[in-house]
Amino acid sequence: MQNTLTKISGETKFEFLIFLALALIPLVFSGYILFILPQYMLFGLLAVSLSILWGFTGIVSFGQAGFFAIGAYAIGIVVKSNFLMNSAILGILLGIVFSAVVAGVVGYFLFSAKVKATYFVLATLALSIIIEQLAKSQKEITGGWNGLFVDRILINFGDLFEYSLFNDVPMYYFTLLLTIIAFVLIKFLISSNFGKILKGIRENEDRILALGYNTSIYKTLIFCVSGALAGFAGSIYGTHAGFVDPSLARVLFSTEVIVWVAIGGRNSIIGSFLGGILVASLANYLNSITPEYWQLIIGIVFIAVVILFKGGLAGGFEEIYYRLITKKYASARN
Repeated sequence: MQNTLTKISGETKFEFLIFLALALIPLVFSGYILFILPQYMLFGLLAVSLSILWGFTGIVSFGQAGFFAIGAYAIGIVVKSNFLMNSAILGILLGIVFSAVVAGVVGYFLFSAKVKATYFVLATLALSIIIEQLAKSQKEITGGWNGLFVDRILINFGDLFEYSLFNDVPMYYFTLLLTIIAFVLIKFLISSNFGKILKGIRENEDRILALGYNTSIYKTLIFCVSGALAGFAGSIYGTHAGFVDPSLARVLFSTEVIVWVAIGGRNSIIGSFLGGILVASLANYLNSITPEYWQLIIGIVFIAVVILFKGGLAGGFEEIYYRLITKKYASARN
């Protein structure tokens, strides 16, 4: 047992403590924090969806907000139609599938054409704009500028099982459970051989090509996974917030996601996740006390972190940790 524990990395232990703390919060706190924290957890997943592209593959995307909006509208439209007893699950699945398909089609044509990074950024930026305009124009389906109201979902399997998400605590644990599952799956993917190839593409794509790998296919696949994860987060957000509107796909929101990941640490899954939670909560707090200057303050924090910590806060803490370990080891030898 002791040997097993020692083999677990410090990062894994830290991740376990973070999710344990999130699980214990409803036992200590009540009220607004139980309503808003699931939303921040979903923003954390959205940040992770960019991290696996930017930090682990070297691809920057301004389309994450668009995929997030696709997921949110998917569950909103399906739940509103109410043509199935368990339409909520269908809405979540459609949010994942539609986002993955859009990402796959766009990624296939861009990566197959060997589009350079700069033009890929512009293409994904245009994708978010297109999705936002579609949400505005198709008012019979999406509600247009007025948006779409989405009821909290009820998950049931006939007479066998029923779980209502109308109250904040059940919704909190539902969101936390799905967040943990998605997080573990992404960690497994990144640590697999597939993830190692992605890191190779980030470091030296020409060398990976020389080894016989079709990098366009790998980049398309990770873009699909990234879009699916963003769509998944968006679908849960839709039922949690109770309302979706075209602003979810705006370019400004995609820019915010990039800021979250840069501050949290693009090369760290848990760093990006916490970046989404902490920066979004900080922005919400600053907006409540200083609506005129909150964006300026977030911008200053962003610049400071980029200058002081090359790998974001996660990279900074990792560097400090290894320095302490090295110093302790050196002292022990002496």
